[in-house]
Amino acid sequence: MIGSLKQMTKRNQILPGEPFPLGATLTDEGVNFAIYSENATGVDLCFYDIDDPTKETHRIALKEVTDYIWHGFVKGIRAGQLYGYRVSGPYEPENGHRFNPNKLLLDPNAKAVSGIIDWNDALYGYEVGHPDGDLSFSKTDSAPYIPKAVVIDPSFDWQDDKSPKLKYYNTIIYEAHVKGLTKQHADIPEELRGTYAGIAHPVTISYLKELGITAIELMPVHHFVTDRSLRGY
Repeated sequence: MIGSLKQMTKRNQILPGEPFPLGATLTDEGVNFAIYSENATGVDLCFYDIDDPTKETHRIALKEVTDYIWHGFVKGIRAGQLYGYRVSGPYEPENGHRFNPNKLLLDPNAKAVSGIIDWNDALYGYEVGHPDGDLSFSKTDSAPYIPKAVVIDPSFDWQDDKSPKLKYYNTIIYEAHVKGLTKQHADIPEELRGTYAGIAHPVTISYLKELGITAIELMPVHHFVTDRSLRGY
């Protein structure tokens, strides 16, 4: 999954990289990391073990800053690497600043996420139950309880599939939820109902074609979080 993390301590393994695009961009030689923060005073890129996502394997301080974008290129990183950020800066809630490097942050431009939130008081930047409320400062590490971003390989083998290249004015878009579209469809195998595979099933495709649909817009398909209060703890 990754190159030799020990080698990353060598100066020639960590290069300045580029401020664009934001997020983690895979190349043949490694990965370019870029994240925006106008008020940060320091950004650490943290790598985690794919077999034990709670274990931090290496931490690198990003030194390059271009127009408030902190960036760096790390050689040897491959698709599948888990990572997150720890960002230092002012902790001034009254001014809207809540920087806390004790808290691992998910890359806002992550293309994939591994794991779910394990709700714990450590996830908050302040001490839960403290007399000062959310003006207090938590020193507890949140990494064991937070999902990690994943470096992905965006390439895809379309094999014999080809774009229909329909003109936009001839396009008829069907908006649907992945679960709702097929969850109660009796003609689709039960194990496929409410899934992406259920949407791709011939029964669904035939139905959409009969309607004259040329494209589907799925909503939402992004990673989401169930609020702690709804989880009951």
